[in-house]
Amino acid sequence: MIGVSLASQTDVAGWRAAARRLRMAGVAPDAVRWSVGDDGGLLGADPLPDAACAPFTAPAAVLGLAANALLHKAEGRFDLMYRILWRLKDEPDLLKIVTDDGVSQALRLQKAVWQAEHKMHAFVRFRRVDDPPADETETYAAWFEPAHYVLEKACPFFVRRMANLRFSILTPYASAVWDGQALQIGKGADRSQVPAEDAREDDWKAYFASVFNPARLNPKVMVQHMAKHYWRNLPEAETIPGLIEHAASRAAAMVATPPTAPSPRARKTLAQREPRTALTDDAPPESIAAIADAIQFCRRCDLWRDATQGVPGEGPATASLMFVGEQPGDLEDLRGRPFVGPAGEMFDRALGEAGIDREDCYVTNAVKHFKHELRGKRRLHKTPNSGEVKACRWWLDQERRLVKPRLIVALGATAAAAVFGRPMAVLKTRGQALSLRDGGQALVTLHPSYLLRLPDEAARRAAFNNFVDDLKAAKALTGRSSTVHAQHCN
Repeated sequence: MIGVSLASQTDVAGWRAAARRLRMAGVAPDAVRWSVGDDGGLLGADPLPDAACAPFTAPAAVLGLAANALLHKAEGRFDLMYRILWRLKDEPDLLKIVTDDGVSQALRLQKAVWQAEHKMHAFVRFRRVDDPPADETETYAAWFEPAHYVLEKACPFFVRRMANLRFSILTPYASAVWDGQALQIGKGADRSQVPAEDAREDDWKAYFASVFNPARLNPKVMVQHMAKHYWRNLPEAETIPGLIEHAASRAAAMVATPPTAPSPRARKTLAQREPRTALTDDAPPESIAAIADAIQFCRRCDLWRDATQGVPGEGPATASLMFVGEQPGDLEDLRGRPFVGPAGEMFDRALGEAGIDREDCYVTNAVKHFKHELRGKRRLHKTPNSGEVKACRWWLDQERRLVKPRLIVALGATAAAAVFGRPMAVLKTRGQALSLRDGGQALVTLHPSYLLRLPDEAARRAAFNNFVDDLKAAKALTGRSSTVHAQHCN
């Protein structure tokens, strides 16, 4: 058994160096024991081999995945990533198989790290340490307890925004200090090393209360995006219980208050916003960019209430091939882009095997907001109902009108219902060129997420190959005329 001792929980460079030596020496994962620091976990273990036997090049993709997944607090993450690196010797396309247990687990770790970094950007609150002399830079400090080891990863965000100040971010496992010139990472600290309050916090809490809209109170979403374990480090958290308690009476008072004429400045602002907020059948969007902007203000159904943001389609406005999915998923909701989660990775892989460049396609969804339900801390997908699909079809019609694709590919039953205006039997009609009432063509196939849910590896591979065949048929239809089956939309 060979023992590897890493310098810290975030020693990604140490893992890379050790993994490279082990891989070059042909040391299998089962013969390696990973440890952090001097924790006694390597007693009796052999040292790393000195000589390299078989040089190799690690794909950039696996190194990028490791750089994120290794910042998770999961105990077996170092072993997991070395096993993936080891398997790439015989399975060079392993990372493209997102249904593989190891790859799927690594992607989940990476996603959790990304979310923890996002939470740190959102919920770190700085307090001024003291009042500096006139010729010195103000100094701030913050205490934060990240879910994973993301301090070093998150710090560039704060450096960019506070480059002309001095600040420290203290966490239980490490501390970051920016002196205005360089960033230094040191040992962990405790909360007592950060000022308990700041003279400016009363102003911040007053501002927070002033922008709180009681008519849009949704405690479920508030807890989801601003988890309560962060509240103890947020000054504004003190005001939240009172704001929630009086929200109903404040909202009623707002409704009862007669409207007043807007000021000249407000009228100018409203006039500037009018093209974005008043898109109707009589005033449709004039560009794809206008659609992307206006979707953020869409209130055609209630899905916007629980979503982070609207997710518009993306791709060239002259695309001959348009793909329509069901709705954004969890990761798409956070990033604001379609098909960037696990189903998106499966979709990209299939496009590649079908010889289709995603950059040449317009990719969108039938529904533009993420519909979900909370299960603990997880947001689980819920299928949009027919009313929500119908309400959102206006946006899809506008995308079709502007892009004018030669072929629309509906990915799954919800997308097919949106494209055709009625339910479609996906398995019976998949892969066929079908006509639309406006003279366009459409092809129905499975949604990539269906492939991810298949429990059997052989079934997944067969379904994936069939999916690729459907995409190849779609590519062929955009390049030549074909016999079109009569399946008019309503």
